[in-house]
Amino acid sequence: MEDCMSSDEDYYYSDRDSLDGLENEEADMQWVPPKGPSSKVITKESLLAAQREDLRRVMDLLSLREHHARTLLIHYRWDVEKLFAVLVEKGKDCLFAEAGVTVVEHRNLDSLPSFTVMCDICIEDVPGSEVTKMDCGHCYCNNCWTEHFIVKINEGQSKRIRCMAHKCYAICDEVIVRNLVSRRHPDLAEKFDRFLLESYIDDNKMVKWCPSTPHCGNAIRVEDDEFCEVECSCGSQFCFSCLSEAHSPCSCLMWELWTKKCRDESETVNWITVHTKPCPKCHKPVEKNGGCNLVSCICGQAFCWLCGGATGRDHTWSHISGHSCGRYKEDGEKNAERAKRDLYRYMHYHNRYKAHTDSFKLESNLKETIREKVSNSEKKDLRLRDFSWVTNGLYRLFRSRRVLSYSYPFAFYMFGDDLFKDEMTKEEREIKQHLFEDQQQQLEANVEKLSKFIEEPFDQYEEDKVMEIRMQVINLSVITDTLCKKMYECIENDLLGSLQFGIHSIAPYQSKGIEKAAELSVCWSSKASNTEKCPTPDYHKNGTTESDRPSGSGSSDYHKNG
Repeated sequence: MEDCMSSDEDYYYSDRDSLDGLENEEADMQWVPPKGPSSKVITKESLLAAQREDLRRVMDLLSLREHHARTLLIHYRWDVEKLFAVLVEKGKDCLFAEAGVTVVEHRNLDSLPSFTVMCDICIEDVPGSEVTKMDCGHCYCNNCWTEHFIVKINEGQSKRIRCMAHKCYAICDEVIVRNLVSRRHPDLAEKFDRFLLESYIDDNKMVKWCPSTPHCGNAIRVEDDEFCEVECSCGSQFCFSCLSEAHSPCSCLMWELWTKKCRDESETVNWITVHTKPCPKCHKPVEKNGGCNLVSCICGQAFCWLCGGATGRDHTWSHISGHSCGRYKEDGEKNAERAKRDLYRYMHYHNRYKAHTDSFKLESNLKETIREKVSNSEKKDLRLRDFSWVTNGLYRLFRSRRVLSYSYPFAFYMFGDDLFKDEMTKEEREIKQHLFEDQQQQLEANVEKLSKFIEEPFDQYEEDKVMEIRMQVINLSVITDTLCKKMYECIENDLLGSLQFGIHSIAPYQSKGIEKAAELSVCWSSKASNTEKCPTPDYHKNGTTESDRPSGSGSSDYHKNG
């Protein structure tokens, strides 16, 4: 369920919200300009620049080459702050050892072999120009290294290819991997480069692919909290944590359970359990359509409706011949009653969730109607020339209706036995449920009032009537916004906040709607603080880019070009 007008620039919702309409009450309130978007859209073009932002921070702080910085960041899932915290807490040596980084301070050029070297993998003598030594000091022939790299890339382990030596956890230099693999399989070298580039998204908990269908090719990076809802530049709105549709105030687990419950046939099974009984012969469900307790299945078997036991067909109004089931069976009755109660409870919440979802879809069609009404009103000779109040009110209606709709699945699990049975006593649950339902009903009543005034044909009214509707829409917009905030505060502090196991986090309430992520600039600051446009990677025949080859990297002690 998307905020239908969020992508329309003509209907941009004022940063100051509907509070601007209450001049008499809020005129003395100082307005603080909003911060810029805290989420960024990473496109195919800006992915390299986004990755290099973090690479540059680590390279500058630790004076590392690019492939060492990338190895560290992949190990710590591109969490720069965590990497720096480990550095402070454990020191550089421990930081490097845990990530498999071996930094060679000085290269011993005198150790270059002039004749042949025996490879410890294939046990063959090979020329010194055909062996490669990694930073960890292990040296093998290029053919063995290449075979090792090809196997690892095909197995999907290309982001962290370890040295072949036994119990050596050092990560191989990506430049050497690229050079050797590209000689035999250029397409595989390109695949290796792509894996390294996309690791910034795949291994980064603060960056995720947009789940739009068909896929737009964008990724979203958030700066602060992963429990948030964002909007991609393609218009798709989603929960950043679970990548499903935006579902706040439901937690991700609640929404997953709710969608599964609505999708599968579990409630159909509940209905069958409540309203039918299985035939003792063919076991098909049979529904009773008359008052007599002797029922017949289509297979011809007669049985007692009260107990489900097979019987003959001879009976009177009060007795079935040769059959008696007057003894009370507590378990069967309890199970039937519980299934019936659970079904009715689910239907209560689902019907209201569905009603508000349907209302949201119908109200989404008001967009064009509102435009026509505003256009007609502007043609009239009225003192009132600003009609932003009606578009603001429509925005508020959308957002409040969304909150109200998802509050019912939240209440279904919050006050049911599925998730929090052992977290609250029966008395505590009843008190909290009454508190929440009071707020829910207040919000529902005001949302319906706002919907009523938004749908008024104000373009046909006199100016006094239009001014009256304007004040009602402005007031109700503020009221519904305040009630939404209070409901979220109740959920976060009084309901979820009081739980012993805090596994249910929800996206915070956004008064102005789901934040639209800003495009990430493809420009980045270099070490000299000169901001330049990131050049398009210049892929050579061997799949290596010049920017991936810092000074001093790309060759090893025993590796020679040629």
